[in-house]
Amino acid sequence: MSFITVEPDSDFPIQNLPYGIFSTPNNTKPRPGVAIGDQILDLSAVKHLFTGPNLKNKQDVFEQGTLNAIMGLGRAGWSEARETLVRILGKGESVLRDNAELRARALVPQNSATMHLPASIGDYTDFYSSKNHAYNVGCMFRDPATALNPNWTFLPVGYHGRSSSVVVSGTPIRRPNGQTRPDESKPPSVTPCRLFDFELEMAFFVGSASKMGEPISMENAEEHIFGMVLMNDWSARDIQKWEYVPLGPFTAKNMGTSVSPWVVTMDALRPFTCANMVQDPAPLPYLHHKDDYNFDIKLDVSLNAEGLSKPARISQSNFKFMYWTMKQQLVHHTLTGCPVNPGDLMGSGTISGTTPEAYGSMLELCWKGTKTVELGGGVTRKFLQDNDEVIFHGFCEGNGHRVGFGTCTGKVLPAVKM
Repeated sequence: MSFITVEPDSDFPIQNLPYGIFSTPNNTKPRPGVAIGDQILDLSAVKHLFTGPNLKNKQDVFEQGTLNAIMGLGRAGWSEARETLVRILGKGESVLRDNAELRARALVPQNSATMHLPASIGDYTDFYSSKNHAYNVGCMFRDPATALNPNWTFLPVGYHGRSSSVVVSGTPIRRPNGQTRPDESKPPSVTPCRLFDFELEMAFFVGSASKMGEPISMENAEEHIFGMVLMNDWSARDIQKWEYVPLGPFTAKNMGTSVSPWVVTMDALRPFTCANMVQDPAPLPYLHHKDDYNFDIKLDVSLNAEGLSKPARISQSNFKFMYWTMKQQLVHHTLTGCPVNPGDLMGSGTISGTTPEAYGSMLELCWKGTKTVELGGGVTRKFLQDNDEVIFHGFCEGNGHRVGFGTCTGKVLPAVKM
């Protein structure tokens, strides 16, 4: 237990302690913090308390403007930092609890802080690892018998995204203009996206770097995975339909990707490990798992729209529906010798369950426009309209506490007039 009061429904008990980058009105410098209850522990104010063998000479990582340096510490450094945080925030430790001057400097109310992008993201890759989602989309555009492409069950399919348009939760996303061809009897034209969508995803940040030419093995993969965030990979379905052949997503995906500000570490998520999904056919040896690395993370999506008195929940899913694990994604990504660096972002792909209420995109919820999604009060949707706000929430449920991610939100702004 912590000496700081934490409400039972808080996402941020002492069992969590996620990292983020924040600033305050009286100190506008972005700096690392850890969420605890409704407070933020300013790590720059307590950096002198990290005196273990791995951190005593690296205390400067706790005053940087991004989490990249903390991510790059490696597992020994992450574990030591967590042990220190649990100790100094615990009820039985006086170093912070009984030091009124230090507490006043180090503890910041979350509602007075501005959150920033957690890391400087050098590279961003988005996978396509939910079998339910891939099957649903395949059924919409192909015969159900060939819904999954032949390679899908042999490797984690992915594409390299645009890191420059990854933004922190709360940043508005503008409806894109793009080239589409809704009528195949006419030439394509540039218009505002008509079929704008969200994708319910999670993502992990790479921690320790790897060297070019040296693949990461399954045995070592966990050493390179720092923590997870919620992620919304905004998608322009009509632009995507016209442009994706033959090289896949391009401008239909590059207008914005939203991530939650708090990075929940893998140490905090470890108690919520669950069985990997059964993979048939068995993956090739380099992708073979000896342990479980799937996680029971409850996810939901709400939509706030004009005419609603409160946001309407439209989806409830779970990260455990991932067919390919994060380890498998990372191992396959580096099979060619591709290096990864601290702060690289790896998205899961849309997370859909087996039933319609667990679908992770409007494309599935409205089944390619053939159904309407009821929001209440006579308000319906097929795809996103201007001024709609999409809200993701995710958490793991423990014994009397939850380990959560907070929210990932974004509001749709009208397209720029051409």
